Amino acid sequence: TRKNSEIRVMVLEHLHLLHFKNHTGSDLAFGEQVNCLLGDNGSGKTNVLDAVHYLCHTKSYFNPIDAQNIAHQEGQMLIQGEFLRNDQKERVSCAVERGVKKVFRRNDKAYDRLADHIGRFPAVMIAPADSVLIQEGSEVRRRWIDSVISQFDREYLTQLLAYNKALNQRNILLRYFAENRRWDAEAIEPWDAQLVPLASSIRRKRAEFVERFSPAFEETYREITNGAESVCIRYLTKVPEQDQEFQRQLIAAQGDDRQLRRTTVGIHKDELSLELGEYPIKRFGSQGQQKSFLIALRLTQLAYIEEATGVKPILLLDDIFDKIDDKRVQALMTWVTKGEFGQVFITDTDLERIPRMFRDIGADVRVFEVERGGVNPYDSNSVAPDALT
Repeated sequence: TRKNSEIRVMVLEHLHLLHFKNHTGSDLAFGEQVNCLLGDNGSGKTNVLDAVHYLCHTKSYFNPIDAQNIAHQEGQMLIQGEFLRNDQKERVSCAVERGVKKVFRRNDKAYDRLADHIGRFPAVMIAPADSVLIQEGSEVRRRWIDSVISQFDREYLTQLLAYNKALNQRNILLRYFAENRRWDAEAIEPWDAQLVPLASSIRRKRAEFVERFSPAFEETYREITNGAESVCIRYLTKVPEQDQEFQRQLIAAQGDDRQLRRTTVGIHKDELSLELGEYPIKRFGSQGQQKSFLIALRLTQLAYIEEATGVKPILLLDDIFDKIDDKRVQALMTWVTKGEFGQVFITDTDLERIPRMFRDIGADVRVFEVERGGVNPYDSNSVAPDALT
């Protein structure tokens, strides 16, 4: 376990938005601890959180198609942020122009590969959209585990990209054979030779991650629910531990591959089983239980990344009151301000609720009111906010 002195806080000090979604031009100066963005639904407060996510993960949390995040009738967008990381000032920007490749820069130098940015500025989002982790198919949960591990394991990300590239080429070949009514097993062999060692390593790292992650997740869930019930995450895979066994599995599946025109075995078929007690939370968990499950999952993710990287990730809490009662949110806010977290961003539709909570807790908080894409610092004790300069 890292000593507290080894954990470094990362802070986003300034954010500039130009033609990003409904923000025609916003400049924000953030506090080091808690930043509240308050406003009606559709005002643009969630878009601020998404812009922070963009700078940390090179993409939107809500819409991965870059051009669709440009404001209507505009030709380009810009997100720019100034971070304090490891006592060093760093500037990160993302520029998107319609019909042109996205340009991502750190300290004014463009990245050749976006993957090189992943993990440098860790951030974790908790949002109502997280429900897809429970409600949707296994692909969503695989993306989650891949995203978390990639934040602290560069080799894993490299192997995952290589696996997906080889898998895509193998599937293209399978479709070519089907369309031309032919088969050439020898042509498949080079792609199998690439997939086998990559799959074995990815499988091992996923299994190790879940084994280490699960106890902390279960403890976090107990804390935020007062031990109401037990939860579990299990990693399910049909990929054998031994390379030779997976090689034989690929050969044995060639008949199904030919018929379905795609690779039917491999780590791209792995699953995470999310359970409440001994049953799938998707079927047997209430909305409140599912939301608590997801919050515990994300908070454990944040703590795990901090432990692995030595940097406190930014925590983004979007509409945290959705399906969660005030008492439970109050407990979460108290936990957030204990000093265990780094910089926190929170959105809410109520102008008084969260500021009042933080006044009661005695936390350092900076509050903004968001209205039609405009952002103003807000004093909950005053009648109207002052204009942002």
